This record gives sequence, structure tokens and C-alpha cells, in this order.
Amino acid sequence: MPDQPPLLDRLAIRHPIIQAPMAGGATTPALVAAVSEAGGLGMLGAGLMAPAAIAQAIAEIRRLTSRPFGVNLFVPEVKPAERDGPAIDAMIAVLAPWYAELRTEAPPRPVPPPPDFEAQAEVILAARVDVFSFTFGVPDAVLLRAFRDGGAVVIGTATTVAEGLILTEAGVDAVVAQGSEAGGHRGTFAGPFEPALVGTMALVPQMAAVLELPVIAAGGIMDGRGIAAARVLGAAAVQLGTAFLATMESGIHPMYKQELLNATDDATAVTRAFTGRPARGIRNPLMATIEQAGTPIPDYPVQAALTAPIRRAATRWGRTDAMALWAGQGAGRARALPAAALMEALVKEAADATPTAIGRSA
Repeated sequence: MPDQPPLLDRLAIRHPIIQAPMAGGATTPALVAAVSEAGGLGMLGAGLMAPAAIAQAIAEIRRLTSRPFGVNLFVPEVKPAERDGPAIDAMIAVLAPWYAELRTEAPPRPVPPPPDFEAQAEVILAARVDVFSFTFGVPDAVLLRAFRDGGAVVIGTATTVAEGLILTEAGVDAVVAQGSEAGGHRGTFAGPFEPALVGTMALVPQMAAVLELPVIAAGGIMDGRGIAAARVLGAAAVQLGTAFLATMESGIHPMYKQELLNATDDATAVTRAFTGRPARGIRNPLMATIEQAGTPIPDYPVQAALTAPIRRAATRWGRTDAMALWAGQGAGRARALPAAALMEALVKEAADATPTAIGRSA
């Protein structure tokens, strides 16, 4: 591979800070634009959005900023999950009390499929966004080539060195090293998720030593000290998700934000309960109901569709006991600030922390 400019130059950003592309409404156009305006890279989490909604969000972001930003998608399953059958009946029975309590209903049968990946990608490709990132695997080589030919920086997500090598072979420009501390869905795609629960501090230097690509550290980074540490470990940049969830521009419910601010270091768990994919979030009664039922959890996206009516109703009613409270292990360090103020604080903290890596001079 020919020599490439440093990652920050390729992304055209001032600071090595990427706002994680959290799906489900957290990454509003206002948040994406604010981070980009502050010199970082704002990212739209579009994995759950309809193509038309993606186009509308991109247009709104461009109305708010002329700075670079990116869009993320979920790579679809190679083998689609069964969308009807006894396992779904059993899970609906487990969830029935929650449907009733929150005055909602189970989804129709067969369970509706997720948004069409190819249609989503076509919208993003046509919009010629600056960065295209993806999670849960590797898209078709033709699609990746189309994005790169269109001038986009292409970023994949890996939870192990082996996955990083797969992404390198696929032709990405950079790899997000997602440590086990990270909130939300695990990006694991090459094997079971349990062995891939490698911490950020262990994963980043190993990936940086092996991959001939820039590595972006993600997982548990909440302040400038974490940014400085990741950079010392070999990361070209960092990706923060939970840190931006409590910002004013974040699209999550105010009660969800309060749960982040109140979180303790042991408040989160990795669970398949909400979506059928392993994901880290703050423990709550809905998670406990599903996990303790002893009923097999349907695969993604079926389980996500089964719990979606409950989660939507919980958001309407401000019921954090039934929301999917995605959060990383550092959630308690979140700050309720405007995104620009958080960016300013992160940059200053990182600059102040860097000398401590080798000791301050006398």
C-alpha cells in the first residue's frame, strides 16, 4: 500500500477525536455538526435509519456545518435470522407483561426486517460524505471501492487483531479498535463475542503493532487522560461514544442522561437481551426479566424488533427501567455539557495529561 498522509490530515480535522456513531437517535445532526465544528469528527449512526431519513439527516448536518463528518452503517447478517416460529412465540410470552404495562403490542408476524443495507449505502454514496464507517463485519468489496473512489475515508470496526487484519485485507483506510469497555453493540464479527472481550489498553497496542493502518482507540475513554493514554499506546485517534451521550445535543431521553451521570463503575453489563447481539448497557429491570427467564434469545434483528415497542414506549413515558441504556464502563464520568464545551475540555485535558506519560521535568 502506498504511503498515506496522517489520519488527521486525511480526515481534515484538528483534533484526534471522533464522536462514535451511535444508532437509535443519539447522534442528532446537531451533535454531529457541533463536534465537527469544534475540530473533531462528528459521525451519524445511521444503522437503524430508513434511506430517506439518512438523506434528510445528511442534508441537515450540511446545513449546520461545512466541516467533514461521517456516516456509519450496520453490515447485514450473512445468514438472516428466522423471523417467525416457536422461539419468537416464547420470547413474546416473556415480554408480554412489559407490553401490557407500557400499553403497547408485540410487532406483527413475521417480524419486520431491518432497513435495507444496500439502499442505505446508495444514499450515503450519492451524498459523497467525507467518511463512511461500518460495524458487524465487512461490506462487499465493490461497495468499499465505490466509497473510496468517491473520495470517502473508509473505517471498519474490529474487536480483535484478527478482525483488524480481515479489515486491512478488505481495503479500509483505518480500523476502530473497540475495547470491551465500550458501550453499545460489540462489533465482533469473526467468532464468538466472549473471547473478543479484550480491554482497550490491551487491544490498542497489539493492533497498532500488527496493522499497517491507523488504529482508532474506542472503549472507556471519557476524558483527556484517556485520549493521551490511547495516543501513547499507538492510537492515531480516539472514538468516544458514552462521553457524548450526556451532551446537550445528544438525542437520548433526559432520564437516560441522568442514569449515565449516576452510573457506578460496575453499573453496566454485556447482554443480548435487548437486540439479540451482545451490547453493553446499564443494568435495568427489562434486561433482568429477559436474562432470568431462561428462554433462548432470538438472534438480531429479531430480538431488537420484539423489544422495540417496549423501548419506544419506555422512552415516551420516561421509564428507564425498560429503555436500552447503552453505556460504556466509564459512564459515571460523563458530563452534561454542550458538545463544543466537552470538545474544548477534552483537548485541554489531553494536552495537560501528555507530559505525565514520561514524568514531568524538574
